[in-house]
Amino acid sequence: MKALITRKVGMTSIIADDGQLLAITLLSASPNTVTAVKTADKDGYSAVQLGFETAKKLPKPQVGQFKEAKILPKVVKEFRIDDIAEDLNIGQQLLADTFSVGDVVDVVGTSKGKGFAGTIRRHNFHRGRKTHGGQSYRRPGSIGSMYPQKIFKGKKMAGQLGHERVTIQNLKVALVDTDNQLIGLAGAVPGPRKSIVLVKGVK
Repeated sequence: MKALITRKVGMTSIIADDGQLLAITLLSASPNTVTAVKTADKDGYSAVQLGFETAKKLPKPQVGQFKEAKILPKVVKEFRIDDIAEDLNIGQQLLADTFSVGDVVDVVGTSKGKGFAGTIRRHNFHRGRKTHGGQSYRRPGSIGSMYPQKIFKGKKMAGQLGHERVTIQNLKVALVDTDNQLIGLAGAVPGPRKSIVLVKGVK
């Protein structure tokens, strides 16, 4: 199983083997602890629950949940997997060397929140004309029809921009630094620096 909870460090560049300058995103892969192993027979689905970092204090029910793993994780995430490795035990630690250079992974993060935005910025609407008496510069225009007299759900309008779950598929692992527990992925990864990023290997 290849999966880790990481924190985004930032972007940099390295020189690839073919001499090209490659932009990569660095992810801090602090030790992940296996807090639970769920099977289809017992839980109805197969998954591995990982704990990341350490919290100073947790509610009592959660403390009891993680008692077997002997850790109080700050961040807990589940990764659905088809087959669970037999050597995967509760309390086991997964490090940056879980991945190798050349592996293909899917990345899940939360995009940067940009607050309330209009339709031009949020949905790439065209602005209105500024000649011949035009006064509708950045307005959304008509948002409904005479019948039915309502606005349909999903209508593109002004609203919250960003701060949503984003998945980027098929990124390549370009760097694995076991000394500093860093993973470098070719390309950009959603989210601001220090945000939580989930990395899962692709078969």
